[in-house]
Amino acid sequence: MASRLLHRLRHALAGDGPGEAAAGPEAEQFPESSELEDDDAEGLSSRLSGTLSFTSAEDDDEEDGEDDDDADPDPLSAGDRVAGEDAGPSCAQAERSPPPDGQRGSQLLTRQLQDFWKKSRNTLVPQRLLFEVTNATVVKDPPSKYVLYTLAVMGPGPPDSQPAQISRRYSDFERLHRNLQRQFRGPMTGVSFPRKRLRRNFTAETIARRSRAFEQFLGHLQAVPELRQAADLQDFFVLPELRRAQSLTCTGLYREALVLWANAWQLQAQLGMPCGPDRRLLTLAGLAVCHQELEDAGEARACCERALQLLGAKSPHPLLAPFLEAHVRLSWRLGLDKRQSEARLQALQEAGLTPTPPPSLKELLIKEVLD
Repeated sequence: MASRLLHRLRHALAGDGPGEAAAGPEAEQFPESSELEDDDAEGLSSRLSGTLSFTSAEDDDEEDGEDDDDADPDPLSAGDRVAGEDAGPSCAQAERSPPPDGQRGSQLLTRQLQDFWKKSRNTLVPQRLLFEVTNATVVKDPPSKYVLYTLAVMGPGPPDSQPAQISRRYSDFERLHRNLQRQFRGPMTGVSFPRKRLRRNFTAETIARRSRAFEQFLGHLQAVPELRQAADLQDFFVLPELRRAQSLTCTGLYREALVLWANAWQLQAQLGMPCGPDRRLLTLAGLAVCHQELEDAGEARACCERALQLLGAKSPHPLLAPFLEAHVRLSWRLGLDKRQSEARLQALQEAGLTPTPPPSLKELLIKEVLD
């Protein structure tokens, strides 16, 4: 998908006619096929130039290496290992791509794509997002070896805003595809997916082809309303980030956790997830705890206020009293009005709906089981 948008963007910048630069909704209904085995590798690499940076394994590994993604026994451990910045021995042994030129090119492309989105959003499918693989890294974690794909998730918003990012491996994409096929046979009929390979999984050509295929695969899922709202797709984007952020928060790595909580919040906002307020409330709880531990009482209070707005006047939620208690304490610390939150908290306690004192946000965050 990204390659087609880039093609249209280049024509628009070159001054081509408006008809070619702004195709109608019908032309954007579905991305092109993601089965890329027969693509011309040289042409593909040229099209991805400046978009994707990656490092490949040594030549002898490229020829005969087997992709360990295809045999990952744990459907959740892979996402948890790669979602955060502190990813343990896997990331410590990863072969990183050279950052300066690649990152500058990627940031430039991201700005171009966001500008293109802003100019042509009226002609695209509603709620359509852009997915761009900005980096692919070969990770060695003996005895495993796999490619970690980093995707930028871009949607409507300020052109200068930093896009949300996720890092996933082939087995994560393959699991999502398999689960959706099992649940949505009809809508998934026209969705293509790059098939497994027994050899040459770590060559530049294979990585480039799969990167483009993953962009198209996610774009296709987002174009179909029934698939866009699937719980498995929501879990694919957000659940690994939440789990890693929760783990870092529980171990006291608040600064690292804050980055992941903020990224998870942005993902949920861009994806427009219809999964109810619970994950958003949990994300706001994580943000509030990290801001508070990092001595940023103003941001922590703002997160509590946003959560109280989401909760509204509905029946008591397990997080309502902890958010009220945190809001009262932070308001007192900042010298701001706390009477309304104090009254709501007192009413809950008098009705026996919460203990006195209520559990803290951090306590509930540690005990929460993410599934």
